[in-house]
Amino acid sequence: MTTSKTLYLASRSPRRVELLSQLGWNCIIKPADIDETPMPGEQAAVYVQRLAKQKALAAGRLLGSLVGTATILAADTTVALGTKLLGKPVDEADARAMLAVLSGSVHQVHTAVALLHNQTIKLAYSCSQVEMMSLSAGQIDAYLASAEWQDKAGGYGIQGLAAAWIKHVEGSYSGVMGLPLYETAALLREQGLSTL
Repeated sequence: MTTSKTLYLASRSPRRVELLSQLGWNCIIKPADIDETPMPGEQAAVYVQRLAKQKALAAGRLLGSLVGTATILAADTTVALGTKLLGKPVDEADARAMLAVLSGSVHQVHTAVALLHNQTIKLAYSCSQVEMMSLSAGQIDAYLASAEWQDKAGGYGIQGLAAAWIKHVEGSYSGVMGLPLYETAALLREQGLSTL
């Protein structure tokens, strides 16, 4: 595999760009803005797979006639505590509420990846268990002041300051970051796009 392969990434996430670069991919950012509202009673695994697929297809529509030759990758991540889905907080108060409910919990981080290539779409899915320590109000305040909570499912990023709170991860660390590398690489291999 060369280190100069390029794909379209249906995301603004710098973390996903960084993770894909680890696999030797350059990204052309083609964010797809879709309605991310969960359906009534929708389970986390179904939700993230639906959104990843919709993002890939929306990016394909943006590319128009280029879509036939393009490789488009999309992903979606959500945090779940029981049946409660915690997406990206809308503001600081929402982030505070999310961190308060995740404090001292074992929760799940669900990530789905969609690959649109040769006008066919393939999906991969990862679920990781994350154990977070109990947080004081002061710890939450300090984290919110850092602004790291912005644009992150569940209001925290495991690759930043919140790493100090994570006692245990069972599953894909990169999946908790927003792009499970094993599953992503497997999708690319299956389509003949990678030898990794």
